[in-house]
Formats: sequence, C-alpha cells, structure tokens
Amino acid sequence: MPEDHAPHPTDRARLRRTNQRGSYDPASLYAMLDANPVCTIGYVIDGKPFATPTLQWREGSHVYWHGSSASRMLKKSLGQEVCLTVTCLDGWVLGRSAMHHSVNFRSAMLFGTAFRVEGPEAKTDRLKTMVDGFFPGRWDMLRPMTDQELKATAVFGMEIDEGAAKVRSGPPIDDEEDYALPIWAGVVPTRTEFLPPEPDPRNLDGVGLPDHVRDFRTG
Repeated sequence: MPEDHAPHPTDRARLRRTNQRGSYDPASLYAMLDANPVCTIGYVIDGKPFATPTLQWREGSHVYWHGSSASRMLKKSLGQEVCLTVTCLDGWVLGRSAMHHSVNFRSAMLFGTAFRVEGPEAKTDRLKTMVDGFFPGRWDMLRPMTDQELKATAVFGMEIDEGAAKVRSGPPIDDEEDYALPIWAGVVPTRTEFLPPEPDPRNLDGVGLPDHVRDFRTG
C-alpha cells in the first residue's frame, strides 16, 4: 500500500463536537500513531464489548499489534472490525470555571478490519520492524527467535483507511465575562520523560550500554 494512501472521514469517524480540532489526512493520523506506541484495541466478543491495551507500530499505511497466539482478543478479532485508539496527554488546562477545565492532548481513533500476518518470514519481518523502530539496530544483536517463540506470537494489523485525529492545545477558553475574575487560569504542561537506563544486574562484565538504548526516544 503506498505511503500516501488517504484515510477517509466516514460518518462514524467524523467529529461531531469541536470538529475544528479534527483532521483526517494521513500525516495527522500517522503522527499520532508514531508519537505513542501504547494503544487500546476495542472489539466485540459474543456481543459484549472489550478494550485491551497493547503496543502498536506503523508501517506505511498499516498499523500492527502483537500478542500471544492463544489470546482470545486476537483470535476473536480476526476478520472483525476493531477500533484502535492512541492518546498523548500534553497538559492540564485550568479555566476560571469548572466547566472550562480541560486537557491538552493529541489523539487518533481508527476503524478497520483486523487481519493476521501469516507465515514465519512475514511475521518475523513485522516483529523486527517493531523492535528496530523503537531501538534501531537492536534486532540483529539479539538471540534469534526460536520456532516455538514465533509460533507462540501472533501479529495482527489493519489498513489505516478510516479514522480521525484530534488535537487540543493552548490556554483555557473561558466565557468572556469570566476573564474579569481574579482567578488564576492557565496550563500545567505534561510530558513523557525517559530516565537513565537501569542495567540488568545479571549483565555480563564488559557489556556496554548500546547507543540505541542511550539515545532512546519515541515520537
């Protein structure tokens, strides 16, 4: 699928409220997915709703996630429509009234039909992309996966074809008359911070810290 494949704003994906904060172009959706590897997959099992957190990664116009081959979520979602969401919290917004408290955030909601990545080579390629996407070059320095490990791991994906990105940024938006009140208002910014790596106490002597760990970043 070409990189410029364009998701489309379907009726269920289109934002109804504060729609000025929404966008449907590939660049916006891709940016949201690339900024936060933690997602939630929503699906239905036997008529009942479930939502499961997991890791996701993007390759072009597809998004992938993985789990145990025995996972009920993955088995039941095969060939079914699922909803994938990601959210980044950027700040707490404090207004001059409770009504106008909010948060600054970046988010995306995608809809699609889940497919299973079949075959050991294709599955290995997807997993390698996931690992190297977070830590470039790490896959090739690891012990190769065994056949049993690969068999125990399922990789699913879906085309990024239907969805919306939504962003809220900036100061509070209060009622005009409230700006005259002597109440502090503003934003408490938040961010994800990566702390210094903590080595496994069972590392062998002389094993140094790889650059891809020292320089780890996401988004």
